[in-house]
Amino acid sequence: MPDTRDDGFFLGAAIAMAVVLVAGFSVQLAMGRSSFSAPLMVHAHAVVFMGWLGIYLLQNIFVATGRTALHRRLGWIGAGWILAMLVLGCAVTVDMARRGEIPFFFRPLQFLVFDILSLLTFVGLTTAAIALRRQTDWHRRLHFCAMAILLGPGLGRLLPMPLLTPWAWEATFVVSLIFPLVGIWADHRRSGRVHPAWGRGLAAMFGMLLVVEAVTYSPLGDALYRAAVAGSPGAALAPLAFPPPPGPPPMGDAGAS
Repeated sequence: MPDTRDDGFFLGAAIAMAVVLVAGFSVQLAMGRSSFSAPLMVHAHAVVFMGWLGIYLLQNIFVATGRTALHRRLGWIGAGWILAMLVLGCAVTVDMARRGEIPFFFRPLQFLVFDILSLLTFVGLTTAAIALRRQTDWHRRLHFCAMAILLGPGLGRLLPMPLLTPWAWEATFVVSLIFPLVGIWADHRRSGRVHPAWGRGLAAMFGMLLVVEAVTYSPLGDALYRAAVAGSPGAALAPLAFPPPPGPPPMGDAGAS
């Protein structure tokens, strides 16, 4: 039987996740680092991913308030929603790499690899959660770990990423672990034991980290990156060199020109 004592924790955590993501993107917009002049595909990507955040939050509200029929109906919408997330997420990542618009604190090749593999890991955990929807304890914890992966873009907009170079992505990954670790602590505090779903979720997250690092510094990663950016401005960027930061060139370069 589901333990309804979990409901308050998962709802509170869903609200905290929503706050992190909204705060991260709002800060960038307020500081002028984001604008509405981005390509249409980027806006579609933002709507779909924020839509998932709304779905996740509503699902936890429905469970906490006993509206299980609405939870099930919205769940089927969410199952189809992740397909749009996968397609748009990969398309936007490849498009950024091709345009050579990788944030300067990421290696272009690593950005391409971690963005796509993070999304695939999210989809894998979410699919597992849907498959185990009748086992509420597994279902909600696997969904939770999947959502922790999606926090990367929001956390990255709140952390001092330039100061974390060359480990900016790894640092973001470590911070995202706070959420499942708090979940483990809450389980232990409430019942004196830790649910095995947390171990599966963390294993998926750390497996993703290891695969990202392995592919990034391998001939396979180099080949994949060069194939993705062939014939585009992104091909001018060295796969493992950090792009130059935005802004005017150094005074020495300006004088030389």
